[in-house]
Amino acid sequence: MLDFTRYEILTFDCYGTLINWEAGILPILRRILSAHGKHIDDAALLKLYGDFELRSEEGAFRPYREVLESVVRQFGAELRFTPTAEEVRSLPDSLSTWKPWPDTVAALRQLKSRFRLAILSNVDDDLFANTRPKLEVEFDEVITAQQAQAYKPSLKLFELALNRINAPAHRVLHVGQSIYHDVIPAQALGLATVWVNRPSARPGVGAVKAAEAKPDLIVSSLAELASAAVE
Repeated sequence: MLDFTRYEILTFDCYGTLINWEAGILPILRRILSAHGKHIDDAALLKLYGDFELRSEEGAFRPYREVLESVVRQFGAELRFTPTAEEVRSLPDSLSTWKPWPDTVAALRQLKSRFRLAILSNVDDDLFANTRPKLEVEFDEVITAQQAQAYKPSLKLFELALNRINAPAHRVLHVGQSIYHDVIPAQALGLATVWVNRPSARPGVGAVKAAEAKPDLIVSSLAELASAAVE
């Protein structure tokens, strides 16, 4: 078990960890595919999503809205259909409706009673602004891919966070749902890590690239983390 007295700030991935992004992603993509007579199971759909998103985030930086639009176009190319302009927009447009996991708000409030809290998210500022009220706590810092001009697992986002949060790496605990995007790069900079292994149609991986690492703590929910951290 972690010694939580070592940490003064918890940094969180947002989409996947705090927000149930599969519940946001899957209905939109199913609707698009169904409109073109295409049907694949959710695990395969998430695997393709992770591959397409990663491909879209490589190379020159582009806003996350454009990344999500590119994902839809890549589904069309892979499955041989041409999405409409409205379908291309529908995935990023849906982000503002994605909801927190049922335990997120209460757990964040509990954690806020003991720690400073920050967001480290692969997202645009305006897109996170629509999510922020749903989390119902005041974050001490919000660091986005747009601000860093890079996407996790790039260290640039984590380095920007460490510059902004005014705490040394050994006093920071990073919490994320993705081994690939969160645990591995955070550990590379000396941050302790918590892997939140949320339920998924693709267990243990979700809509991201599969990877292996040994986080400092594994929990199945944010409620479990809050219970361990705040006694």
